[in-house]
Amino acid sequence: MKQLIAANWKMYKKWEEALSTAREILVGTHKQLPDNREVLIFPSFPLLKVVSDIIAEQKEYYLGGQNFYPALEGAFTGEVSPTQLLDLGCSYALVGHSERRHLFKEDDSFLAKKVKFGLEQGLKIVFCIGEKLEERKANQVKEVLLYQLETGLQDIVLKDSETLTIAYEPVWAIGTGEVANIEDILEAHKIIRDFLKERFKFGEEIRILYGGSVKPANASQILSLDNVNGVLVGGASLSADSFNQIILA
Repeated sequence: MKQLIAANWKMYKKWEEALSTAREILVGTHKQLPDNREVLIFPSFPLLKVVSDIIAEQKEYYLGGQNFYPALEGAFTGEVSPTQLLDLGCSYALVGHSERRHLFKEDDSFLAKKVKFGLEQGLKIVFCIGEKLEERKANQVKEVLLYQLETGLQDIVLKDSETLTIAYEPVWAIGTGEVANIEDILEAHKIIRDFLKERFKFGEEIRILYGGSVKPANASQILSLDNVNGVLVGGASLSADSFNQIILA
């Protein structure tokens, strides 16, 4: 399977900044992009069109929405639908990012609805899971990850392995500069892989990303690990130079 290098820009950048960064990413990597890599960018909603215009015709470069509401349309002020994301050129969407879980209080049952609805509408879903620091200290990593997987993916029927990606993001490592050590990443990704193999007939082929303070300095080592099929990058993706180094790591 191809490794997926994904950028989550969160609530950063204005129009011109997004235009410049997207161009620099494309110019800096597309001629050197390894055959086993794909690039995915998650801009904020106002920036989807400008990034789409840059990467739309480029093979192996994809656009994603950071969030959506599980309905086709309706009186949901401030929300966007999967069909609106698809119309803007998105092929992917994030569900379950720790900031949605903890800042915006999206619970597991609501996240399950989003995963199911997004897949039904034709989006590829990057489903984020991960433990908080107190849960890791209490040796509850496996319990937490399996619960999030079981509840978030309930009643899901996949057409193929490419429609779903799991992103393991230990909450305590997001934006903190802290990175899970090699043993922690290997352990968590094996838990996820074993679940996927048991749950889906092509569970061995579903990509598992690592996210949590990924930088140019550690990307190559992380990408070389068993069951790590890509990375979800936050802060280091805001600079084209640092993100390009991760893409080509």
